[in-house]
Amino acid sequence: MIITGKYPNLRLRRNRKSDWSRRLVQENNLSINDLILPIFLIDGKNKKIPIKSMHGVYRYSINKLGTILDKAINKKIPMVALFPYTNPKIKDNFGTEALNENNLVCQAIKYIKKRYKNNIGIMCDVALDPYTSHGHDGILKKNIILNDETVSILTEQALLQAQMGCDVIAPSDMMDGRIKSIRNKLDKNNLHSVQILSYAVKYASSFYGPFRDAVGSKKLLKGNKKTYQMDFRNKNEALREVALDIKEGADMVMVKPGMPYLDIIRSVKDKFKIPVMAYQVSGEYSLIQNGIKKKIIDDKSIFESLMSFKRAGASAIVTYFADSLNFNLLD
Repeated sequence: MIITGKYPNLRLRRNRKSDWSRRLVQENNLSINDLILPIFLIDGKNKKIPIKSMHGVYRYSINKLGTILDKAINKKIPMVALFPYTNPKIKDNFGTEALNENNLVCQAIKYIKKRYKNNIGIMCDVALDPYTSHGHDGILKKNIILNDETVSILTEQALLQAQMGCDVIAPSDMMDGRIKSIRNKLDKNNLHSVQILSYAVKYASSFYGPFRDAVGSKKLLKGNKKTYQMDFRNKNEALREVALDIKEGADMVMVKPGMPYLDIIRSVKDKFKIPVMAYQVSGEYSLIQNGIKKKIIDDKSIFESLMSFKRAGASAIVTYFADSLNFNLLD
């Protein structure tokens, strides 16, 4: 049936008619400059071990880091984030391996800085869950996570990482007051230029499973993390967390997970005008990757998911897709 009659003067489809026109009026853009690549570490030599729950993601021994770092630098990825798989034999209730100057993260920092200088940024996770025998981010006593005692250890962990050459300290533990304590410690040790990216808004989420498998804490975790990670029902509380961390000295903040919390990213960005990072966490990655493997969705879905972070206001995105993206698919 042909419809006749008057049409509106304004037709929004006119701006969509050609590729050049769509590019000209696009409101958001995604580039390699927006991406942070997570890297998992493992002890030993000549190891590149696939993580079963995360197709396409591996654990690397220190002497194999060059294979992934060369690729990241060639692609001009701005920064990598380091996460260790700690040998269960050296884990304990207090996560003391976090303070070992020869632990995996410290070895990796020294390797990267020696080989690549300042050609790529290094972000280091500050939390105890990769090092504790109970899988929690802090000291556990009578089924309670001790906040202040944990902050003392985290502060020393952050100082150690900074002294080794870490560029961006990233506390992901969600203990109260740790940003102020870390900033003060860094400044007292003349490490004024080291940035702090606070996981200010980290929800107690069901999307972390593959990551916990990757760092070896999943089977060890006793109970859950709801007493220190945020309740996913809450939004205003997220703004309070961000406000406190900015006041304490955070240079940037993280919202984690990503896609289920786009509204939080937008609210934080609008209210505070601070660089906001989004973490496309392991569960999100695996859902998309498995869909691609099964041909339920195609590769372009990756860009659609990443663009959602940019549209929500994210300055950058931590994503396991960072080193494998084909930007030719982004049209």
